[in-house]
Amino acid sequence: MKNIINLIVKDNENGQRVDQFISNKEKDLSRTRVKNLILNKKLKINKNTISDPSKKVSTNDYINLEIPKPKKASLKPFNFKLEIAYEDKDLLVVNKPAGISMHPGAGDYDKTLVNALVHYDSKNLSNIGDELRPGIVHRIDKDTSGLVVIAKNNVSHEKLSKQFSEHSIKRLYQTLVWGKLRPQIGKIETFITRSTKNRQLMEVGLTKGKKAITNYKTLEVFENEKIPTFSFIECKLETGRTHQIRVHMSYKGNNILGDKKYKKKFKKMKDINIDLEKMILNLDRQFLHAKVLGFTHPRTGKELEFASILPQELEKILKMLRKLR
Repeated sequence: MKNIINLIVKDNENGQRVDQFISNKEKDLSRTRVKNLILNKKLKINKNTISDPSKKVSTNDYINLEIPKPKKASLKPFNFKLEIAYEDKDLLVVNKPAGISMHPGAGDYDKTLVNALVHYDSKNLSNIGDELRPGIVHRIDKDTSGLVVIAKNNVSHEKLSKQFSEHSIKRLYQTLVWGKLRPQIGKIETFITRSTKNRQLMEVGLTKGKKAITNYKTLEVFENEKIPTFSFIECKLETGRTHQIRVHMSYKGNNILGDKKYKKKFKKMKDINIDLEKMILNLDRQFLHAKVLGFTHPRTGKELEFASILPQELEKILKMLRKLR
């Protein structure tokens, strides 16, 4: 049986965000949980389905929120060795390899990071978000490697989520892109929205979408007459939109090496080093790594920062480029 919450907005509640209004009224429901339910189209205002948690309520609005029963489908444990950078009773910091999705989704149901976490410690994962995403506070793409923080309980999840929404988390990525970024140091500030041509892709929106800010600086440029020009870049995120770095680099005309979705065709060049060409053609992931992750510990308030090294398959390409430069 589903649980239904019915509320009517009073005069003194006029103008509040609907997610805030409901979580203020229903103390057993966290704002994150309410927000997820709204995004999953479980809210009606005056019998109209609303999927925007920031929608403002008006006096006498009739609010109807459906809370579905938890799905019985259990997450299968996946025996996968996690590379744990840090762990305590509140959280885990995991260095995710490329090739594994964060959580179950279309076409990938039981060999994800979530399934590996369930195998590792199923009893200590937050459960305030989506039923198929216990512990998941934020995501990185399947073919991106690097650091992610996992919440072991709901208090940690709430406090870490707040830091992400306030953009106070430190996130540094390293990437290798085609060509030379101009200027070599800068800030990309745009809207990002879902592509109108392909719903699996995101694109820069001129007037609509979510605000996205990427600060970048060029660490090294590789160029000579025998190899294509590449730039090794560090990106510092102010926001964390879906595919943000990939979309922003594509927008600049400097696509990420190995990115199959936002790809640039690899041009064969005369006399190019055969070993380098083989490495580029055989790269089965994008050259994008979440190198640094910093945040305030949700319980102690201590500032934590973690760093990880570039995976071997990416480091090899850099070494080859340095050798040929």
